[in-house]
Amino acid sequence: MITDLLARNAATHPDRTFVVTDAGDWSFGDMDTAARHFGAALQARGIAPGDHVALIAGNSAGFLVAWFGINLVGAVAVTINTQLVGEGLAYVVGQSEAKLVVADRAFLAAKGAAGQDVFLGIPLMALTDDAALMADRPGSALVPVSLPPLAPATMMYTSGTTGLPKGVVNSHAAYLAAGAEIVAALGFRPEDRCMVVLPLFHANPQMYAVMSALKVGYVLILREKFSASSFFADARRFRATCFTYVGTILSILAARHGEDRDHALRFCTGGGAPEKVWREVEQRFGVAVRELYGMTEIGGFVSVNTEGANCIGSCGRLRPDMDVRILDADDRECAAGEQGEIAVRPRVPGVILSGYWRQPDKMAEACRNLWFHTGDRGHIDAEGFLHFHGRIKELIRRGGEMVSPVEVETVLRKMPGVADCAVVGIEDPILGQEIKVLVVPETATLAPADVLAFLDGRVPSFMMPRYVEFAVTVPKTETEKVQRHKIAYVDARVHDMASAARRVLPPSPGAASGTADDGSPATAASHPEIQREETHD
Repeated sequence: MITDLLARNAATHPDRTFVVTDAGDWSFGDMDTAARHFGAALQARGIAPGDHVALIAGNSAGFLVAWFGINLVGAVAVTINTQLVGEGLAYVVGQSEAKLVVADRAFLAAKGAAGQDVFLGIPLMALTDDAALMADRPGSALVPVSLPPLAPATMMYTSGTTGLPKGVVNSHAAYLAAGAEIVAALGFRPEDRCMVVLPLFHANPQMYAVMSALKVGYVLILREKFSASSFFADARRFRATCFTYVGTILSILAARHGEDRDHALRFCTGGGAPEKVWREVEQRFGVAVRELYGMTEIGGFVSVNTEGANCIGSCGRLRPDMDVRILDADDRECAAGEQGEIAVRPRVPGVILSGYWRQPDKMAEACRNLWFHTGDRGHIDAEGFLHFHGRIKELIRRGGEMVSPVEVETVLRKMPGVADCAVVGIEDPILGQEIKVLVVPETATLAPADVLAFLDGRVPSFMMPRYVEFAVTVPKTETEKVQRHKIAYVDARVHDMASAARRVLPPSPGAASGTADDGSPATAASHPEIQREETHD
């Protein structure tokens, strides 16, 4: 079990610092004790092995206390995006069949649920602040639970191309393998201090940071969110030696900061770094970029660049417990250097997903011919380095979040005055992609701001479109399939909602570059995401 690593660290060096937050430091012994108390409280509420517990919380020591506590009782931690709202949130909580919702005070206050005992019809347990968790002592002791490695540990929801999100179930074995392999590849040390700026409800920090910290016994520095302006100051203040990323974070840092080497950061690891940004980060900040390729379904990652095997622009060489092939449209293996779909197969049991919760048809579709099909295009070169070339499927990758066009379209079609709509991703140098909606209005009085106002509160912030266009029809095939490639442009017909005034953009299909409101070239420095100084995986 994941928690066996926590117990081992607590036994061998109980006073060694494990977690650092603005509120204070937690040792391995502190975390193990608090997690056991939390687990006892869960058992007192009737949570048993195999039960699902929804965890909705921001980055804090309390998140980890709850995460470990859920696993200690043999339950499955369903970690849910705190930005979900409305029907999307209700669907995920309901579809997960959670027997209990654990949520922090900030989330409950935002939902007007503070002080309640039930959330979305499910019993609710409020996650108290870190100090209270440290002091909390339940009336009964934890009843020990032992599970086999292939028992489910977590469930996370990922967007699908043709419908609602899928619950990805990963086993304890998947987490243990991810921790062992990333430590072996990147050489984490006990003296390392990894700064976590991505939300803990995602696989990236769970599998890359938390598991490697448990494996090696180093320090996790938890930040509430990513801040471009304070990033290097935080790195200096907390003596960080590494961090995990999505490409957006590196792009924003490169856009916001000149040369800065006054820190102890040695390397960073994650996915989605453009080659130009990769070089800038290494040259300007002196931080080695360890780009990898991964997703929630495939054990967190299947390839990674290392100190001894590094190829800029690639996703590194394959980890030893995975097989990866590049397949053509007929599922035949492509030759070296030839592009096709990236497909993955584990060499040992349990290191990729166990399945999609209550969606065996989706699992069967993804695992045809005994290979998990990622929906991503890539190639493997003659030196064995995997290269990523974008999505084959229609998912939009915005700031590290995967957005299903169908999800946004489903909500928007409920808007009065909308006859039809379509959603597509537009390439963006900072976020990877931005979201564009094409709306067929029933009335000439419908305005771009009306579209955003309707979506606000009905979809999470990362699904809010930047671009809005009105048209008389949505381009479709004879079988009513949306031809998204035909609307993947930004020109004078398109309203750019990143600023109060509409930008005038030159015709450049498929690109999101243009001119700023003052007529000067649009640059990353004026990008709205940088102005907000935050992003999420």
